[in-house]
Amino acid sequence: MTAFSSLDQIRDVLSKAPTANDAAHIGAQERNGQLTKPPGALGRLEDLAIWYASWHGNPRPKLVAPQVLIFAGNHGVAAQGVSAFPPEVTEQMVFNFQAGGAAINQLCKAFDAKLDVFALDLDQPTHDFTTGPAMDEAACATAFSAGWNAVDPTSDLIVTGEMGIGNTTSAAAICTALFGGAASDWTGAGTGVTGEALDAKTAIVAAGVAQHGGAGDGLDILAALGGRELAAMAGAIASARAHSIPVLLDGFICSAAAACLAKTQASALDHAVAAHLSAEGAHANLLKKIDKKPILSLGLRLGEGSGAALAIGILKGAIACHSGMATFAEAGVADG
Repeated sequence: MTAFSSLDQIRDVLSKAPTANDAAHIGAQERNGQLTKPPGALGRLEDLAIWYASWHGNPRPKLVAPQVLIFAGNHGVAAQGVSAFPPEVTEQMVFNFQAGGAAINQLCKAFDAKLDVFALDLDQPTHDFTTGPAMDEAACATAFSAGWNAVDPTSDLIVTGEMGIGNTTSAAAICTALFGGAASDWTGAGTGVTGEALDAKTAIVAAGVAQHGGAGDGLDILAALGGRELAAMAGAIASARAHSIPVLLDGFICSAAAACLAKTQASALDHAVAAHLSAEGAHANLLKKIDKKPILSLGLRLGEGSGAALAIGILKGAIACHSGMATFAEAGVADG
């Protein structure tokens, strides 16, 4: 078990993260060029398979042990009415995950993914970030550690999801602080707030950023404006990198957590691909900021890791074609 006690420890780990396997990358490219299909005929599936192979360390990989991690946390800022649902829903949904009744449970079953759920001190919401930092350094490091240790090193793909009433407010504040612009550029409906309620939510985001926007790098912003579940997702994404496990990023909230890593260490997300484009309005701009092209665009905005879990099927298909197809030589087919 790893227990980070400071953000500097995390920065050090991020700076020493492994890179992709060059030999596997080259081998996968060469194999892709020999398969029984016209060049580029499988479109982005080819790129995904090569990317996966380079992190898996095998030019002809298999995807057999995906792990989906859901982290749940409560936010002090939720007391200001930023969500259409009360904070009690966070714990209620955790029970639903554990009972197998949520959308993410069905998607994990469909794609043979292991699901692990972590409730992070739900009886102790983070501080309201309009009055002070959401988390101090120790609390952020502890949540990051929880995510880090949740990763099963035997997994061959990681998906991180979240549950936390108020966390689109936190994610919007993080994005405003990291990338600039007006709070209204980054603040959306979340669970369904509109009209005056959305205006109030936007004002709360702006107030938080006014207090903490100059806090420092991505980890400092994560502590000041984030939540335990966002810090845990960042920890899991970083841990996957340390184990050279590829990652599928979920929607707006997950991408905001990931952006904190990218703003701390520029190459921190090289092992990650955006699974989908969320219907949360600012997600498209966020993906541009972290230079990630989504695999799917289906109007999803559920969270829970649902969009990324669905994309497991696409990635499995890409890898199955790459590793299972015959080469021209093996099939006895003339190669042009």
